[in-house]
Amino acid sequence: MTQTLLSELTTAAVGGPAGNYVEARTEAGIIDAVRSADAAGEKILIIGGGSNLLVSDEGYPGTVLKIASEGFTVNSEDSCGGVSVVVQAGHNWDALVEHSVLHAWSGLEALSGIPGATGATPVQNVGAYGADVSQTIAAVRTWDRERNAVQTFTNSELKFGYRDSILKQTTVEGSPRYVVLTVEFQLPLGRMSAPIRYAELARVLGVEAGKRAYSNDVRREVLRLRASKGMVLDAADRDTYSTGSFFTNPLVPAELAADLPENAPRYPAGTDGLVKLSAAWLIDQAGFAKGFGLEETSVSGGRASLSTKHTLAITNRGSASAADMAAIAREVRAGVVERFGIELHPEPLLIGVNL
Repeated sequence: MTQTLLSELTTAAVGGPAGNYVEARTEAGIIDAVRSADAAGEKILIIGGGSNLLVSDEGYPGTVLKIASEGFTVNSEDSCGGVSVVVQAGHNWDALVEHSVLHAWSGLEALSGIPGATGATPVQNVGAYGADVSQTIAAVRTWDRERNAVQTFTNSELKFGYRDSILKQTTVEGSPRYVVLTVEFQLPLGRMSAPIRYAELARVLGVEAGKRAYSNDVRREVLRLRASKGMVLDAADRDTYSTGSFFTNPLVPAELAADLPENAPRYPAGTDGLVKLSAAWLIDQAGFAKGFGLEETSVSGGRASLSTKHTLAITNRGSASAADMAAIAREVRAGVVERFGIELHPEPLLIGVNL
């Protein structure tokens, strides 16, 4: 029997064999697969696009469930309420964003080019360029493994935070209590974007921060910016063989942020007394430049490194193991602690991998 390797299912292209591999293309199939694994007492790992996972070289001993449900339904569309669209968990995220821009559904354009499946987006409140999915999600329908029943969460019940939600908080080693089935978005109608909150994006669009631009222009510029940082999947570009941003931007007390150099980027954290810092800036200033680790004498033997385009991504240069990528992460994190006293936290789920 041929084993399925996690390296074939993840954008980092590392990870050993799955103990049992199941692919589910319908909601009923997802629920059946989860119930079967639970009834058998097996651990279960949920995979959508595989863009936010670093799985150990030993693989995963339980059931790996690939969510492959696709499609979406428009429940309502009018000029007052906008459009309500219910999306299957396995539907490609960027395909949804592209469709929304082409059909003048506003609000998702700044999230263009993010790899992965739609069902993964609410789990850690996926975001980029000043936008995140909490701004447009109306509800998430899930399978509650503890209650053995369907559970629907409204936006407020999801307890969204920076790269966080109740779905993530109740997930242990990639095994969620709540398995996402569908995600409902409520989007305004119109060809103009949501207000542009990210300074770099506003600048390339030629608008002031807080103003709007044409959504198709926003999508084009976001895709260009992401590609320049190796954040759009490209089979020919080793810089895109990663989990995306490996570390989240740290939220620190204002007094700690005040001790940093004046040119250190600082952003509102949305929480009193806290400031959001740039993990990429901290990494660079701690002495880890783009391409760190490429040397054969590095901790990864040159098999894994920071992206040559962006210091926030750890990349597989072609023959890396999960251990190689973790070694780079470990060294970078330790260097930032030594330089600034700030500990960076990983953004992807680490499955059988310790930093």
